[in-house]
Amino acid sequence: MTQNAGNNDRQLVLTRLIDAPRDKVYRAWTESELLTRWFAPKPWTTPRAELDVRPGGSSLVTMRSPEGKDYPNPGVYLEVVKNERLVFTDAYTSAWVPSDKPFMTVTLTFEDEDGKTRYTATARHWSAADRKAHEEMGFHEGWGQCAQQLEEVAREL
Repeated sequence: MTQNAGNNDRQLVLTRLIDAPRDKVYRAWTESELLTRWFAPKPWTTPRAELDVRPGGSSLVTMRSPEGKDYPNPGVYLEVVKNERLVFTDAYTSAWVPSDKPFMTVTLTFEDEDGKTRYTATARHWSAADRKAHEEMGFHEGWGQCAQQLEEVAREL
């Protein structure tokens, strides 16, 4: 397990070794019905995920708080390399429309490691203040819990 801020004051990184092949971990990130099963840290849920997984394709993932409040997260995929890499951002919404307040660009890598997956999530923020806010919101704890939930789903495939 690695968690650090990297060498950049705008970056947060989470790395895990997931006990599932990378094609299954990738599927759990790119298939709506799978993503809704693990994306939000419990007791939060993900009632909706619309994914057009291709460069320029949009996504809309809605997280729901335990109190029932929905938090929609629109974005656009910048890079898609099947089973290897996903890059997406909230700087744009559908059809390359700029968002009102960009927060981060996420790079996910999936590397084969003896039948398991070396999973790395890097969140690059638009400002050091955004990075600090994300860390204080519980980036490592929340993304760590989600990585565990991701592993559970990927192992079932």
